[in-house]
Amino acid sequence: MKGSERNDTPVLITEAAPSFEDQHRERKRKYAIIMGARIPCLILAGVFIDVWWLALLFVVLSVPLPWVAVLIANDRPPRKAEEINRFNAERAARRALRSGDEPRDGVADGR
Repeated sequence: MKGSERNDTPVLITEAAPSFEDQHRERKRKYAIIMGARIPCLILAGVFIDVWWLALLFVVLSVPLPWVAVLIANDRPPRKAEEINRFNAERAARRALRSGDEPRDGVADGR
């Protein structure tokens, strides 16, 4: 098989999920970002206190943020629905036949 025809995409050999520590770190980061968005909303509500409807809008936007942050932080990440590159012997044999190489079966041919 020529180097230019070779698929260098890594082959996944496990279906293991990310570690608990990685998941926890990611959930804490999301929680901090969402809760951090609440602070500017409350500050803007104070800045625009003279424009009552705008101040009220910022307060209303900041009310559900803690609830949303907790829901997201307590949820496990979804399984990825991406196409995983797995080794497929049948596909490799067909590719070898197309390129003119014979698939090796582990038997020495004496050359």
